[in-house]
Amino acid sequence: MAPTDPLIFVLHGARGDLAKRMVLPALATLQRRGLLPERWALLGTGRTPISSADFDVLLREAVEEFGDDEAAEGVPELTQHTAYCGDVSEDDSAAELPGELDRLREVLGGDVTVIHYLAVPPSSFAPITRALKEAGLTDGIRIVYEKPYGTSLESFRELDAIVHEVFDEEQVFRIDHFLGKEATQNLHVLRFANELFGGIWNRQHVEQVQIDVPETLDVAQRAQFYDATGAALDMLVTHLFQVAAEVAMEPPRRLDAANLGKAREDVIAHFRPLDPADDVVLGQFDGYRDIDDVPDDSTTDTFVAARLWVDTERWRGVPFLLRTGKRMGASAQQVTLVLRTPDELFGSPVGPNRVIVSLAGSGNLQVTTTVKKPGAFLELGTGTADLALADVEPGESLPPYAGLLEDVLVGDRTLFTTAAGLESAWKAFAPLLGPDRPAPEPYPADSWGPESAGRLAEPHGWVLGG
Repeated sequence: MAPTDPLIFVLHGARGDLAKRMVLPALATLQRRGLLPERWALLGTGRTPISSADFDVLLREAVEEFGDDEAAEGVPELTQHTAYCGDVSEDDSAAELPGELDRLREVLGGDVTVIHYLAVPPSSFAPITRALKEAGLTDGIRIVYEKPYGTSLESFRELDAIVHEVFDEEQVFRIDHFLGKEATQNLHVLRFANELFGGIWNRQHVEQVQIDVPETLDVAQRAQFYDATGAALDMLVTHLFQVAAEVAMEPPRRLDAANLGKAREDVIAHFRPLDPADDVVLGQFDGYRDIDDVPDDSTTDTFVAARLWVDTERWRGVPFLLRTGKRMGASAQQVTLVLRTPDELFGSPVGPNRVIVSLAGSGNLQVTTTVKKPGAFLELGTGTADLALADVEPGESLPPYAGLLEDVLVGDRTLFTTAAGLESAWKAFAPLLGPDRPAPEPYPADSWGPESAGRLAEPHGWVLGG
């Protein structure tokens, strides 16, 4: 159901790559679904002034390039709600934003909800936060920060201190779109609503957990950002750690924001700091240094595989194998529980037995188990039950960004990261930022990364590409 109070959605960095790829298509989808208020305004901001008409052209082109058919259908109505003005800065006493907000409040009337979405480089988070305070624009608003929220434990602490000088925690939404995936949320339901799966969700029954997000894409369109970040900072300490927490957390008392957030915080606090020498392999695909804006001597990682240990009673001794990379052999977003099995039964090998949850799209559930082969003799084989979650009726899934934006509109922080959880994640990741960081190993484009990453997944090997 759409919120009834009028809304001003301030999109900082409205002309940037993130806004065009993710935020604007998501807003168009929400408009098409009728999930935005009747009275609302999309206020784009940026350092370079453009007209509202030019902003509408940018919006249409962004949705045409990066949205789907449903988002495209929402564009005509979306452009009826747009405005554009210059952004605020700490030393800009003549900023347009305060006056434009006052104008829109008068036009919309009523008790207006104001949301600021920072679709800007992470280096701009602190300056814009301070500028909003200086301009007197912080009371009662909600503010959305993109990832990465910090680039190290120290920078995370510095940023979060600034944020909490200005905002109450309840105003802050730190986005990680993997938490917004409907298939990720299905991990909760799969485990807590089905004793068939909940009963095996522990070290007595699970030998390995694999969280695998390979990508066939390269980085040519965002080379400057990527070369300053790399796979580990872009994906491991953010998306993959959060999905690992979703898999590993203890059952919350309730599936609400406070209890789910606390459950994620508690388990991330038990992530053992990474051992760069034994538990991490970095890679760089052949040809990466030939991309425009990438230095010839770049040591940026375009691949990371890590063996994470979760030191709780439920998971002690079970490796969580996390892998992601660019220019790999396939694209996927998959969580696999490799189940313990006897070596043989009736003289025949057993397995593999697995529970696989695909996080791509609406999601998919596969259960692979040992069965008797049809026929006169007692011979073992494996069979797979396959459920596409898009086939579950009724319902129509929202893309992750659209779903998370809808949560921000209604003030639901269930699927957003917390300061305590992020601090623990940075503590676990910190050794990979130190002097023991391994050198990236070359790997052929369109492969499964450096061969040495295979040792992390022994004895079973990686399920994808194995």
